[in-house]
Amino acid sequence: MITEPLLINKNPKGGLRTLPFIIANEAFERMATVGFTPNMILYLCREYNMETTAATNIIFIWTAATNFLPIVGALLADSYVGRYRMIGFGCFTCLLGMVLLWSTTILPGAKPPACDQLRNGCESATWSQLMPLYFAFGLMSLGSGGIRSSSLAFGAEQLDKGDGTKSKGALQSYFSWYYVFVSASSIVAVTCIVYIQDNLGWKVGFGVPAVIMLLSALSFFLASPFYVKSKANTSLLPGLTQVLVASFKNRRTKLPTQATEEMYHHGKGSMRLMPSENLRFLNKACMAKHPEQDLTPDGRASNPNSLCTVEQVEELKALIKASSMDRHVTPNFEIPSGSFNIFAILTLTIWIGLYDRAVLPLASKIKGKPCQLSLKLRMGIGLLFSTASMTAWAIVEAARRSIAINEGISDDLRAVVQMSAMWQLPYLVLSGLAMAFNMIGQTEFYYTELPKSMSSIASTLSGAGLSAANLVASLIMNAVDDITKRGGNGGWIPSNINKGHYDYYYWLLTALSMANFLYYLACCKAYGPFKGRVGTAFDDKDGMEEEC
Repeated sequence: MITEPLLINKNPKGGLRTLPFIIANEAFERMATVGFTPNMILYLCREYNMETTAATNIIFIWTAATNFLPIVGALLADSYVGRYRMIGFGCFTCLLGMVLLWSTTILPGAKPPACDQLRNGCESATWSQLMPLYFAFGLMSLGSGGIRSSSLAFGAEQLDKGDGTKSKGALQSYFSWYYVFVSASSIVAVTCIVYIQDNLGWKVGFGVPAVIMLLSALSFFLASPFYVKSKANTSLLPGLTQVLVASFKNRRTKLPTQATEEMYHHGKGSMRLMPSENLRFLNKACMAKHPEQDLTPDGRASNPNSLCTVEQVEELKALIKASSMDRHVTPNFEIPSGSFNIFAILTLTIWIGLYDRAVLPLASKIKGKPCQLSLKLRMGIGLLFSTASMTAWAIVEAARRSIAINEGISDDLRAVVQMSAMWQLPYLVLSGLAMAFNMIGQTEFYYTELPKSMSSIASTLSGAGLSAANLVASLIMNAVDDITKRGGNGGWIPSNINKGHYDYYYWLLTALSMANFLYYLACCKAYGPFKGRVGTAFDDKDGMEEEC
């Protein structure tokens, strides 16, 4: 399904040969970064004599910065420095941060003396000891932001066939396997690297991620001569800002009911002569009311803050429309143990293999021509699987609670219920399928809908949506806990899960997930057709590929 467009690649650079290096770069970086996280609070409390609250706040700030900086990096990569340079900067910076953090386990005097309760208690870390630690965290967050901001988009850029088009099948397979390897690397991190830290100490436990990050940098730079390295669109950010400013300045301008091409300002040689009807108020930014005053003799806007091109307006519309589609509610309140999460990753991996090698070939054979599942359908199926996973979790929790009560152990918080943990498999398998359909489809949607100049931004929107979803999830959990405890009740989600009603809570999440699916259907109808379906940027060479 994906070899044909790669074999006829007219571009002497890029193609399939570069993808393993790009995926390995991100997978190794994720493995190294995630490998530090689980035991970091123990390192800060035991080695720097910090209070638990102070250590938790440091980790929270570090994690928040690591999740936010990819968005900043994407804006800079698309607008100024380019994706290759941004990833290279991220590799160097992240490696430097990890080596600096590793050095805190080796250098004498880098940490305060160990606690001695028999003598003077615990000595707090000095500012000179904390500065290298904080600086290492900052470098790691900055480096990870640089890599994650551009890695996915940079790999997709390598699939350009040399004529400005990409194969939809090749792009979809790349997105899928990218997520498989990145997810699998996180599993390795929270099992193998954490085991090394627990059993071989901090020096070896922190040295291993630093070596892995070195492999990440080497894997990226080894293929440097073969990469396609597109230049950044230096007018992107100023252009988006100008559209907002011009729309506000022209807010009192009335839009015509019957528009013509002559009414709007567009760049020389532009393929788009009129703006779309979506978000029409932005069209005021590119409407030339007085062409003799608004335009210079060479056809440029005399004041870019008052008159923009149709292309600039459509770029901003694409960003606004894509962002509004992300309303996925993720069930992440009670996470199963790390080992059980492997089943979700295995489901994701197995399904991607079956989808590429069995489902699509069979569907294509039945249809008589190559076909793909549409992005709308894939994202919708993913939301339904997410709803089904919450349903499975609610049913299993209801059964577990009933068994605990019948066995007379509901008062014992640490008692083990006579129920196999394998009952979690339906939830994990359905969650893996939800990720395979929705998250991968969502990333492909952002990439296809936004202009090529905004590819790095597109690749980070899904992560930004998940960050917002985590915040909403926390608010829902706190609200449920507060409401259900009123009147002196124990509430649905107390510390002793046997005394609460977590099953009711999961049924509530099931209802919210279904409401989210219905909202998605409304968004699809309002959004209209996707570029991934009707656009030319992802059409196959012979134009024979269609939706299944």
